[in-house]
Amino acid sequence: MQQRIVEAAALLHAWGGVTGWAGLSWLGGIWFNGLGSDGVTRAPVPLAVGQNHPMAEQAGFLVSNAGVPPHHLMRSDGLRLTIPVRSVTFEMRRARTALEAAKIFAMAAYSDLVAIDELIDFTHRELNAKTGVGTVRAALAFLTENAWSPMEPEMFHHWVVTAGCPPPLFNVPVFDRYGRHVATPDLFDPTSGVCGEYQGDVHLLRAQRAQDVGREGGVRRIGLDPVTMIAADRLAPAEFVQRLHDAYARAARLPVSERLWTIQQPSWWIDTSTVARRRALTEAQRRVALSWRRTAA
Repeated sequence: MQQRIVEAAALLHAWGGVTGWAGLSWLGGIWFNGLGSDGVTRAPVPLAVGQNHPMAEQAGFLVSNAGVPPHHLMRSDGLRLTIPVRSVTFEMRRARTALEAAKIFAMAAYSDLVAIDELIDFTHRELNAKTGVGTVRAALAFLTENAWSPMEPEMFHHWVVTAGCPPPLFNVPVFDRYGRHVATPDLFDPTSGVCGEYQGDVHLLRAQRAQDVGREGGVRRIGLDPVTMIAADRLAPAEFVQRLHDAYARAARLPVSERLWTIQQPSWWIDTSTVARRRALTEAQRRVALSWRRTAA
């Protein structure tokens, strides 16, 4: 993949840069591997070259003739790229839905390449009347800087839009009353104690399944009510919605005395819930606090 990006960058003449998924990948965006949902199909490497550029379309490359002002360009390891927020919005503006655009942003934020305030500012200043800007604006309601996988924004969408439940928080650490960390659910409603986990195929493996069952028992013991979303719920979410509504009903009947959890972080805990907080970490802190991150695409 990196070789494909280098070859594309070599086609640039005096102006322009690698953009979109390829620019984000080059800067360390590990979720951007240029593969389709089938894990095989290879997306063309997008190049932002501006108007009146002599480059012609070629197999494997996608040429964008939209204007590229100087402040949209940067260099990294010798390659000319568009800045991360431009690369993110390049992909978001081409997304089929606001949800897909929100997932693109979430995975860029996962690698600390862009923050919500940066996206909003760039959209307001640079994207007015641009093709696809409506999709970017529609995605703003679903943006998060703290998703750990692409499926979490999708589960959030079903939780809020399809099921009509209160917006949950992403990956909030939950502690018992003694300050011991119990779990960090994918989604968590801190008012009701309902929490959500997305479980893909990897969770069917014996070791992972045993870990999941143990964690579920732990969260139930402190008064949380976990709900699982699986791959089949993505296209037919009715059963997930029913499980979610049932969980809210059970949580409403739980006496306050049996809620043995808190999201108040103890003094030793390092908060990594925002891009700004993660960017500010020292290398030593990053090794400890960001151990949950994927390290390879």
